[in-house]
Amino acid sequence: MTGRRIIDAHHHVWNLAARPQPWITGEALAPLARSFSAADLATEARTAGVVGTIVVQTVCVPEETPELLALAASSDLVAGVVGWTDLTAPDVADAIAALRERPGGDRLVGIRHQVQEEPDPNWLLRPDVRRGLTAVAQAGLVYDLVVKPHQLAAAADAAARLTGLTFVLDHLGKPPIATGALDPWAAGLRRLAALPNTVCKLSGLVTEAAPGGWRTEDFKPYADTVLDAFGSQRLLFGSDWPVCTLEADYAAVVGIAESLTEALGPREKEAVFRGNAIRVYRL
Repeated sequence: MTGRRIIDAHHHVWNLAARPQPWITGEALAPLARSFSAADLATEARTAGVVGTIVVQTVCVPEETPELLALAASSDLVAGVVGWTDLTAPDVADAIAALRERPGGDRLVGIRHQVQEEPDPNWLLRPDVRRGLTAVAQAGLVYDLVVKPHQLAAAADAAARLTGLTFVLDHLGKPPIATGALDPWAAGLRRLAALPNTVCKLSGLVTEAAPGGWRTEDFKPYADTVLDAFGSQRLLFGSDWPVCTLEADYAAVVGIAESLTEALGPREKEAVFRGNAIRVYRL
């Protein structure tokens, strides 16, 4: 893609000196068991033509989001923050308002919860969660969905009931790329995509593939399914750095996304790699 001015709609940072990342367990994730900062990302991102990013929460604790907001306030790269707050709390609206009063609060663009870790597949449909999602919508924020395929049905039901809230599906809903299967993931994804208040991130592909043995061609059936379901105007590029480094460096991830969207025209590519993120997250 010539004249790159990319918005990376999904990356993380963490400081293990500040708090642990409980999800980093086992030998496979051992390379992530160190701190990663925005400064670590900056050179790689700018070399790849990235001019702005969205940093996304990693742990469901109240202390992390203010730190991410402060980072965004002091950064010329981080344009927005998808943070966390307890959606089930009775004072969720007040909690969101309080985040906006903090340094960098104007960079808060969305909320996310680790739904993929919830044992209840219908967690998103609980009355207290729906009340929290309503507060997110009323605050003018979006809601990032990190779910597994079996949770896509509840995500679609939630989006159908909360038409005033934009739902952003992270990592294509974690399709089973390692096995090569499409259904039932594809059916659940299409049901979600049928709703106009949903968009999807082209992110997280390499870490759903067979470790160390994937080819770019392995991702094409999944990217094609998403493009067909959401269209180029509801698809956003995200690197999922530094998690992606388990399988590919930053430049390689950008290259994979460009390869998977090579059939798109210039305006469509601009939308996927820049314009949609600006619009959806109101950057």
